[in-house]
Amino acid sequence: MAAISLSKVERSAPALVDLYKRAGASLGRHGLEGQRAAVYLVVDYSGSMKPYYRDGTVQALADRVLGLAAHLDDDGRVPVVFFSTDVDAVSDIALDGHQDRIERIVAGLGHMGRTSYHLAMDAVIDHYLDSGAPDPALVVFQTDGGPINKLAAERYLCKAAKLPLFWQFVGFGEPGSRQFDFLRRLDDLPVPERRPVDNAGFFHAGEAPRRISDSDLYDRLVGGFPQWLAAARARGIVRAG
Repeated sequence: MAAISLSKVERSAPALVDLYKRAGASLGRHGLEGQRAAVYLVVDYSGSMKPYYRDGTVQALADRVLGLAAHLDDDGRVPVVFFSTDVDAVSDIALDGHQDRIERIVAGLGHMGRTSYHLAMDAVIDHYLDSGAPDPALVVFQTDGGPINKLAAERYLCKAAKLPLFWQFVGFGEPGSRQFDFLRRLDDLPVPERRPVDNAGFFHAGEAPRRISDSDLYDRLVGGFPQWLAAARARGIVRAG
């Protein structure tokens, strides 16, 4: 059973009903019906991301994540971390009032900087620990390039592997580019030499992420989650049950 019912989504966010249904179908395909999880969205606010904010691509991703989160978490909200050189904002998106929410948040932000993953990862870890959430977390981490401090990003991912957090990295940008080589390497960090479980996944969404079908996107977002859940439960990182 979904954390939030279809009827509630129909009342509070009718524009997201189709996304909600497609997210539910994807969760079913991956054996995740009834699973509960906190959901986070981390979005790149570096200068090269400007076109994706301007054309609504980031808002579209936020809407899709909300449709997924409604199945996993019953509060109807997704915490959102905006990052560039530093953490630019920690806010949220909600079923009610989701339309143009990204634009409204970004309107209050300053200069778009460079790309630094580890500070955004630290913000998610702090938020999750402070929340006292009993369930594991799925973190959708969007970026259009590698970080300025690769070593720090590796250290944070390895450190976070001891926590019930799964990081699903999503790359925006041209196919064939080497800008995502680091994320591929991050995805493949050895277990157990560097981390107790494989706590991350990565997929490239291309130059026009909105062209990816909702069903395909959801399959990619949750595809690695069941395997991580099983491994994390076996290691006692996620509680059984």
